[in-house]
Amino acid sequence: MQLSDITVVLPTLNEEKNIGNFLASLPDGCRLILVDAGNDQTAEIVSRHRSPESTQVVKLKSTISEARQVGAEMAGTEWVLFTDADVVFAPGYFQGLSRYDEFGCVYGPKLSPTGFCRYYRWFAYGQWFSHKMGIPAASGSNLLIRRDIVSGVGGFDPELVCNEDSELVWRIKRAGYRIAFAPELVVYAMDHRRLERGLFRKTLHSVFRCLLLYWDLIPARWRKRDWGYWSQARESESSASTLD
Repeated sequence: MQLSDITVVLPTLNEEKNIGNFLASLPDGCRLILVDAGNDQTAEIVSRHRSPESTQVVKLKSTISEARQVGAEMAGTEWVLFTDADVVFAPGYFQGLSRYDEFGCVYGPKLSPTGFCRYYRWFAYGQWFSHKMGIPAASGSNLLIRRDIVSGVGGFDPELVCNEDSELVWRIKRAGYRIAFAPELVVYAMDHRRLERGLFRKTLHSVFRCLLLYWDLIPARWRKRDWGYWSQARESESSASTLD
């Protein structure tokens, strides 16, 4: 697996404060598809700092699940790397991907150099343990999948507005593809707003909702609801925009 075999798909919603650090950690030659649903300068910053030959910017009002799917369908490479704008790639990350050519799906941990370090380490340990138990615990901030597999299992569920990453990987597992958890493929979280609003709340939301999704216990009419996952962040952004 070489850099030319990978397209990074990045959904964004008002990430102008984070996008600079993200871009600085992304190799210049790596293809990037940005699917931007925001109203700030994120897309303009990406266009200024990235070569148009390796960058595609799409302005689209969409959910994160829809944005990831749009990017996957646009990617012309064998592999698609899904991530988020509030992370940076660890040094050597892209060189390490070549060890996983034989897998159909690879995911790694998200750690932190700036805050909540213990939480992120324990969360990564939980991912490792869950994977050992036969249940992949993937995160869309650090998720590499062969493009034909994404389409082969039906893509991201457009009904879901969160936990769409985990749900897709469970379908990949059930379809018989090989999945790897790669502890050395690290991304670092640089923005902790969701944890700052409540560590216990965020953890409980992720674990409880994922368990219900995994066992298919969420009624269809509830799948489109985020149970407060995004709403508070959007309210904060709206208030900030009004003050500006």
